[in-house]
Amino acid sequence: MEAASAFAQLQLRFVDQLQRRYELIRPLILLEERPPPPHAILQRAQETGTHPETVRKFTRRFEQQGLVGLVPASGQPPARVSQTVQEEIARLKGLYEGFHYRALVRIIWCSLGTRITDKTAKQLWQQSPAPRPGALSHVPYHGQPDRTAARLEVVQLYAQGWNKDSMSRFLQVSRPTVDRWMQRFEAEDLAGLVDRPRGPRAPWKVWFPLMVAIYHLQKAHPDAGAFRIWRLLANDTIAVRSVGRVMALNRQGYADSPPPQGARGPRKPPQPHPYQAHAAHEFWFIDGRMMDFAFDGVKWWRVLILDGYSRAILAGAVAPVEASWVTRMVLYSACLRYGAPQALISDSGGAYTSGDVRAVLQRLAITPTPIVRTHGESSRNLLETHFNMQRRLYDYQFAQTTTPAAFAQLHQTFMHVYNTTAHQGLVHAGYQPPMPLQVLGMAKGRLYAPDELVRKFSQALVLRTTKRYGCVTLHRSHFYVEAGVPQTPVLLWVDGESLRAVIAQVVLAEYHGRYDWQDHQVKDIAHGVWYATRFASPQALLFPGYPHDVAVFNRPSSLPALRRQRSQSPQLGLFALVQPA
Repeated sequence: MEAASAFAQLQLRFVDQLQRRYELIRPLILLEERPPPPHAILQRAQETGTHPETVRKFTRRFEQQGLVGLVPASGQPPARVSQTVQEEIARLKGLYEGFHYRALVRIIWCSLGTRITDKTAKQLWQQSPAPRPGALSHVPYHGQPDRTAARLEVVQLYAQGWNKDSMSRFLQVSRPTVDRWMQRFEAEDLAGLVDRPRGPRAPWKVWFPLMVAIYHLQKAHPDAGAFRIWRLLANDTIAVRSVGRVMALNRQGYADSPPPQGARGPRKPPQPHPYQAHAAHEFWFIDGRMMDFAFDGVKWWRVLILDGYSRAILAGAVAPVEASWVTRMVLYSACLRYGAPQALISDSGGAYTSGDVRAVLQRLAITPTPIVRTHGESSRNLLETHFNMQRRLYDYQFAQTTTPAAFAQLHQTFMHVYNTTAHQGLVHAGYQPPMPLQVLGMAKGRLYAPDELVRKFSQALVLRTTKRYGCVTLHRSHFYVEAGVPQTPVLLWVDGESLRAVIAQVVLAEYHGRYDWQDHQVKDIAHGVWYATRFASPQALLFPGYPHDVAVFNRPSSLPALRRQRSQSPQLGLFALVQPA
């Protein structure tokens, strides 16, 4: 350590490279042993801080050529390098000794506009004198009193050609800090270098219970977006964007959080809707969607009717098929509650364009407006977008059901949730509150009396009340419907050769039957099928198989009263006494 310190002090007195090279090998050439042993060369290299190969090379040159072997190849820097470049290299060496040669080339080009190679930079760097300790002092970044001036120095060094790694080590500041000040300067010029307040710009209104509530809603509705989660949360003190940020935090913090929705392309400018309603019940939309799951191998359908003005779901039903009788059943429920609309928009499927459906629409003075999907008109049906909303909001819950009864009950829950939460289209339209039922209010269409409405629907639509054990009597036939709805009004639909018992848009039972136009009665009722619904009786049956195994009973015509034969015996008096024998 003492030899190395002495050599470092001696370097300050060197005038040229010849003196330095001679002093580097002087102890070795004064030894009597020729050539110097390897351990002596290694020891001298450690004392002077030089590579052993350099010491060995200069010793060999001195033995072969004397002092001439220690003279630099050119004796001075290349002639094509100006004195300004040499002085800049010396200044940079005095500031910072950790430059790479390619970094020096970039600095010389940006500062002086002179091109040199990395080999020339290396030669000039090695030939420049070593800086004296304390000759060029610099205050680190965090030691400067004016932070704006320190940040401006970062920009100036970058403009002079310094790379970010050299600036980070020279200024004793982290690399991300250098990147941040460069980005702020490029975006805002000198204004970006001024100090900014570190406090939050807006109060953070999210707390842990709210994050937990949003997490549970994410689990229950994995396909719902920020707006739907915000409406289900029913908290007006928090914005939709805040809910979206909390959803992103939950995805980072909980491994079982559902992933975000897929990226969407650029939105097209909105176009006016061809069936834009200006009043309630002007346009109704009807459509069905087949679910992705099945019960006993059969995929069920959901048929809905939507009001085009308020976006409220007026009626809906679930069924194993998409048929015309389902359409008429849903339409009857909507007309009974809200009256008839002016027009009904549907697709061109047979369930909505059949002769039976058109006959009902004609009797109700409703204009049928079928659209053709093959002509690119499917987007005109508002239910197409609402089915997408249902897919994101409730398909997960629908898929968890295991019976048609649970599916029908969840279907009713979905319609209530949808009608009582905000709709994004109503928000953009400026309605307050933007809920479909609130926008619909008490508006009604063309109202019909219940009896008149029954006459306008289908071939036969009869209202009957079930008996004590869930049976009904139609004309002269007595048959079973559902024991869970005793003494309850049910609708009996006759469609072709099928008779269906319906309550609250749910099919309870189905029989084979036909409508006789001459007698205006339903005949040949047989072969009953009963469905498992939410109306099923929770009480176990007293006798196994009863009453499902009971056949349809037909009541015979009443017999004529038999004339009573008058007795020939005289009538006794009121207080007559009977004489004993």
